[in-house]
Amino acid sequence: MTQTLTLRIVGRDLPGAECGGYRDVHVAVQRGAEPDRPVRADAAEVVFEFEVSVVAAADGTPDFKGPYVQGKRGERFFYLTWGELPPGGEFAMFRRAKLWFADVPEAVLTAGVGVGEVGLTDEKGMPLCAGVRPPGVAWGVG
Repeated sequence: MTQTLTLRIVGRDLPGAECGGYRDVHVAVQRGAEPDRPVRADAAEVVFEFEVSVVAAADGTPDFKGPYVQGKRGERFFYLTWGELPPGGEFAMFRRAKLWFADVPEAVLTAGVGVGEVGLTDEKGMPLCAGVRPPGVAWGVG
């Protein structure tokens, strides 16, 4: 059986459009290899909503499919991607944050709708990157 899971990612505490040596900083959820709906990093908050398919693997565990899903079975995740996006220019990615589907609670999978809340600035004042797991992301039914 295939189920649709709608996720809404709410990012707060953005690092700003200028940080480190970067200018015109934007964040987006990654769809395939491309940023989807980049938002300038000086926004008060960002909200990304997207759908993934949840299917039962042969062993009965949930597996995730769709254009926002990255990684191999058992290690599926999605990216929040950071890049410079000057007016009239192309998105130039410089770092990413990885969030794992395995961390999405069973209650969210059952409901088919979830919200992940995440602070997007690291301890050095730069865009959040690397692996983000709870409590760095707080998941709830939404």
